[in-house]
Amino acid sequence: MLFNFLVPLSDDFIIFNLFRYLTFRSGGAVITALIISFILGPKVISWLKSKQGEGQPIREDGPEGHLLTKKGTPTMGGFLILIAITISTLLWADLKNGYVWAVLLVTGGFGMVGFVDDYLKLTQRNTKGLPGRVKLVAQVIIGGAATFWVMQLGPDTMSTHLAVPFFKSLLINMGWFFLPFAVLVMVGASNAVNLTDGLDGLAIVPVMIAAVCFALIAYLVGNAVFAEYLQLHFVPGSGELAVFCAALVGASLGFLWFNAPPAMVFMGDTGSLSMGGALGGIAVVTKHELVLAIIGGLFVLETVSVIVQVASFKLTGKRVFRMAPLHHHFEKKGWAEPTIVIRFWIIAMILALVGLATLKLR
Repeated sequence: MLFNFLVPLSDDFIIFNLFRYLTFRSGGAVITALIISFILGPKVISWLKSKQGEGQPIREDGPEGHLLTKKGTPTMGGFLILIAITISTLLWADLKNGYVWAVLLVTGGFGMVGFVDDYLKLTQRNTKGLPGRVKLVAQVIIGGAATFWVMQLGPDTMSTHLAVPFFKSLLINMGWFFLPFAVLVMVGASNAVNLTDGLDGLAIVPVMIAAVCFALIAYLVGNAVFAEYLQLHFVPGSGELAVFCAALVGASLGFLWFNAPPAMVFMGDTGSLSMGGALGGIAVVTKHELVLAIIGGLFVLETVSVIVQVASFKLTGKRVFRMAPLHHHFEKKGWAEPTIVIRFWIIAMILALVGLATLKLR
């Protein structure tokens, strides 16, 4: 933590001792990321517009209205999110904590994959971008490296174990199978957020909601007293990720200012892949991988809708939805974009509350 130099050796200066408290530093991370977003946002958007010309390529087979309402909007806004998260985390988190660096690795690494994907879409003027297999291999390598690191940091009794919600003492030792499982969580979460990012503000708010939930989970799991009281599996050092989650909340809130309908900028794969990967990495560290599927249930629904659509069309030649992912189905049915976005936000909030209920219902 860069603010460590402010903490005196004696306890006389109470105001400086505030920097020792996780809650205070988490609050500082939120505000810092938010301020960075507000200050840099207009400059980043202006720069992206000057470089991208026609903006993000729009799918010709997508909803007809997108060709009119979204054409010319710049993408790669996730770059702003990454800047805000990284600076805020480096300022407020304990940089001696390996979990912080592992999650930053996933976030930055997946963000780089998304950046290349966005760059190819812009330069080639199509919506294909980076080949799917190449993107997947890159994500697996990054996720695998981060998972192996996390496994080395964790206690021997927890490093390869899977915790099951609603059961206070059930831990499944997956051995080395935990490595591909954790990679699946990170890569799956990353691409699920990417699929959800199709309407102005649709993905960023559920990400923010999930980040708030995991800030609380990280704080509780990393505190021996609270973990014992709630009968959670204590993971020493994981509480520091509350600061990262707080930075993610602040960066998301700042980005929403510019991404609210009508969006001034899209996050692109640069943002969606990185934020989804970050949530997956935090879930792996805190041993709440399965809870992520509940809290991030909206992302799961969007992903399942694509899988069902593709499987149905290949097997029967018929489509279950008018268009996938799910939000496009409702667009095709005539729902207004703000209606879809706000209702999906409500669903995300409900699922987040259900996910948090697992902390007590055991």
